[in-house]
Amino acid sequence: MKCPYCGSLDNKVTDSRLKNSGASIRRRRQCLSCKRRFTTYEYIEELPLMVVKKDGRREPFDRKKLLAGILKACEKRPVGMDKLEEIVDNAERTLNQNFEQEVLSSEIGELIMKQLYELDEVAYVRFASVYRQFKDINHFMKELKGLLNTKAE
Repeated sequence: MKCPYCGSLDNKVTDSRLKNSGASIRRRRQCLSCKRRFTTYEYIEELPLMVVKKDGRREPFDRKKLLAGILKACEKRPVGMDKLEEIVDNAERTLNQNFEQEVLSSEIGELIMKQLYELDEVAYVRFASVYRQFKDINHFMKELKGLLNTKAE
């Protein structure tokens, strides 16, 4: 680490402490050349997960945007906000575990639909209708029939 006062690379760590519940480390250092002390912080470098849209555009993953879509699907449904937050938490955790840099928006949509399917059928159909962009009533009916057949089994 370069001394901010004299530019020397010779220094020693005199104290280290965890900060932010272990998300960073604060280190007190002393320059061996000029004897002055300075503080450094160490963080995990987090690269933003990029979402590849259907048209090829890329944008950073946005938790708030995902939650807004789920909220719209669950509007006027007996689903608590804590359940919606849990869905987003689970999705974000799964994405961070399985993808390093980029994820297709279709992967995110499928992940959310699986969770909504188990939580609330109406919310699932609403989300699917926007996500899958049903072109006409036949596509919509096909999805509903599939839902009914699965429930009948």
